[in-house]
Amino acid sequence: MLSRKLSSLALIFICLVITAGCGPSQERTETGTKGTINISVDESLKPVIEQQLKVWDSSYPEGHIHVQYLPENECFDNLYRDSARLIITARDITAEEKKAYASAKIALRSLAMAEDAIAIVLNPASPDTLMTMGQLREILLGKFARTYTVVFDNGKSSMVRFVVDSLIPGGQLSSKSYAAKTNEGVIDYVAQNPGAIGIVSARYIYDTEDKSGMGKFLSKVKVAALQNDSTLEFHQPYQYSIALHQYPLTRKIYFVSRESWQGLGTGFANFLCGEQGQLIFKKSWMVPLRVPLEIREVQLK
Repeated sequence: MLSRKLSSLALIFICLVITAGCGPSQERTETGTKGTINISVDESLKPVIEQQLKVWDSSYPEGHIHVQYLPENECFDNLYRDSARLIITARDITAEEKKAYASAKIALRSLAMAEDAIAIVLNPASPDTLMTMGQLREILLGKFARTYTVVFDNGKSSMVRFVVDSLIPGGQLSSKSYAAKTNEGVIDYVAQNPGAIGIVSARYIYDTEDKSGMGKFLSKVKVAALQNDSTLEFHQPYQYSIALHQYPLTRKIYFVSRESWQGLGTGFANFLCGEQGQLIFKKSWMVPLRVPLEIREVQLK
């Protein structure tokens, strides 16, 4: 009788040990710097996120982040389906999306981490180096005095969505629009075609061979200066003009997370918003939003 009781107690103990290792074990074993996670990232942000991941991997080798670079809408689809616990995109969640997640009892967190400028690039032969926002809208709609082929990276990109929503809401892009597949492809196409105008993230127009530390634009294209409607002054998309809100065409970069505990997604988001991550955004010619950006006046000789 006693042996039966001992056997029963032993069986109960074994079951408890097994149970302790089961269930939502991921929440118990994963930390902010250890574990494995899938994330989705807007494909236009690939260069800067690749740099972020390079530093992350060297700092936290046990935190394995598997990333997919996708069009913006696919990132949000993955988040909703829980194929990605964290996404990095060029827009925040909308009110409608918040309602959908709330109905599904999914709590979301989002935060703007950096600000990026949208650069307007022209062929060196183009006469339109100074441009008002009204003129840019006319070009996008195909109503400008000179006919331009408007060049984007691809038709499903966040850049197209941003430009349509911000500049021509309810309008339709010119029929003379072209998808060059990549941001580098946009610049190459514009450099070779006098009648083209390209729209890219400002980080792609900087010359990576420049050693001045001040930032120099690529010489094979012109970068338009856009007029600020408030001051009526023209500005190019330099980092300082973004930070001082002088350049009129900018977008913010967000993380959106559905992680319900302090896991690896939260850890990576904290890294992006911390000193290391913010410095990488700064070196990519974006404006970090979670730490102060120091702007110094320099007298050129």
